[in-house]
Amino acid sequence: MLINCAAYKNGKKLADVPVEKISDYLHRGDCLVWVALKDPDSIELEAMSKEFNLPYLAVDDAKHGHQRPKIEEYTDILFVVLHAIEMETDGELTVGEIHVFVGKNFLLSLRNKATQGFTSVRERCEREPEQLKNGSAYVLYTIMDAVVDRYFPIIESLELQLEAIEERIFSKSSSARFNIEEVYSLKRKLMVIQHATMPLLEAVGKLHGGRVPQICDPLQDYFRDISDHLLRITRSMDSIREISTTAIQVNLSLISLSETEVTKKLASYGSLFAVPTAIAGIYGMNFKVMPELEWQWGYPLVLSVIVFADVLLWFRFKKTKWL
Repeated sequence: MLINCAAYKNGKKLADVPVEKISDYLHRGDCLVWVALKDPDSIELEAMSKEFNLPYLAVDDAKHGHQRPKIEEYTDILFVVLHAIEMETDGELTVGEIHVFVGKNFLLSLRNKATQGFTSVRERCEREPEQLKNGSAYVLYTIMDAVVDRYFPIIESLELQLEAIEERIFSKSSSARFNIEEVYSLKRKLMVIQHATMPLLEAVGKLHGGRVPQICDPLQDYFRDISDHLLRITRSMDSIREISTTAIQVNLSLISLSETEVTKKLASYGSLFAVPTAIAGIYGMNFKVMPELEWQWGYPLVLSVIVFADVLLWFRFKKTKWL
């Protein structure tokens, strides 16, 4: 589906362009044509491929999707793949793909399975005509910058989730199993972000320093800024991953301590019952010759000994905090 198709000259918008007129503006040489599509079908892709003379392999990748983030150079055209990560209301992450074809005087963006558009990016570029004069490279920068900046709220949300899990770990009313499941769910989400950022960090390195595609050469500092943002994200992910691993270890340690406390209490109560059981067992053997068997105060004496021994043990266990 066509979202927008417009032509720009010297950083200012000339007009909205019908698809069949795209080639007219491309042949002028002094215009930038910016086309945005959402979930395009094969017919639309073929039409755009003919209009912009796109490389077949890149179009095939865009048609089938499921690409890792990358930047590929085809003579005078760049093919860029980005992952658009969005957090649903239930906290789960969904991953869409952004495919961008960048030429000397055109930019074609394809948005697949992503609800957030780039209207704000277009508005930003149109508010900055001096920057938009840099052509398609600047538009590519703003799209990449917007995609990467959308990772930060997700990272912040995961940090808040981790803090909540840490608080629950030390709460006696929380379930240890639930806490571990939450931590593993958090780590799975981190993997989703890592799959989007790590390959992109490596790919963006092609756009600043060393041999840089001619289209992007004037804007190396801008793409270096994107690299800095990606590095911040990766550091935040490493921190969350390290803390989550520690949280699992602490949770397991607390489970072990809890089990130890239960074992101590069971052993203590077992000892309290063992004393009367042992004495009653001895006097229950029905031998005729036993100490104080015929004495009238023998029964109260045995009961007193049992109570005294249990009270002594109870205070002893209480002092050692086993009870």
